[in-house]
Amino acid sequence: MKFSLTKNTKVERGITLYQIKAEETKNGIKKGELGGWIEKKKNLDMCGNAWVSGNAWVSGDAWVYGNARVVGNAWVFGNARVSGDAWVSGDAWVFGKYAWVSGNAWVCGNACVYGNARVFGDAQVSGNAQVSGDAWVFGNACVRGDAQVCGNACVRGDAQVCGNACVCGKLKLEFGCCFGRKRKDWNVSEVENEEEILLIKDYKPSEEEPIEEMTLEEICKALGKTIKIKKKRNN
Repeated sequence: MKFSLTKNTKVERGITLYQIKAEETKNGIKKGELGGWIEKKKNLDMCGNAWVSGNAWVSGDAWVYGNARVVGNAWVFGNARVSGDAWVSGDAWVFGKYAWVSGNAWVCGNACVYGNARVFGDAQVSGNAQVSGDAWVFGNACVRGDAQVCGNACVRGDAQVCGNACVCGKLKLEFGCCFGRKRKDWNVSEVENEEEILLIKDYKPSEEEPIEEMTLEEICKALGKTIKIKKKRNN
């Protein structure tokens, strides 16, 4: 038996969770070591090296198996699956009917993977990013920041989605970096700023105040003073 349920309990959202304890030394986890929290034994596979640690918890019909890890303050619930060598960490959530994180994928930070979404391969979802609906993120793809991937969208290969970008519908993104979005009716200008080009909505150049040229006599009159200029003597 790989682990057991201890008498240590806590209630989260009306669900009683039990802290787990390792019953054998395996894959860096020592016998007797306390782990994270699960609702029932079926949430964590007795075979393989999968583990839940820290304040992380797994509930409902969710299942963590293979060599997967759920750590930190992460939550996995509903019918979600975490498998392979995948990691779910930080304050990340994985939940929904068929949400699945697998392969070498990472879901971390405050990221959410839910619905029927899948994240696999070497993909990473981080920050406040969300992957939902029937969306797939895989390969070396990266979704971060406040970005969203939803609907039937597919982000794969070396593609990146970041900033406040939203990739949705049936869009397939394999290359490039999607870092923002704009409405069709927005007036967006490209403005040079040293080594960068800024994208600014409803841009209007600031009007510089004209420089008034004055003679020395006019300056003296404006100041109400007499200015004497001392000439430098040549030695």
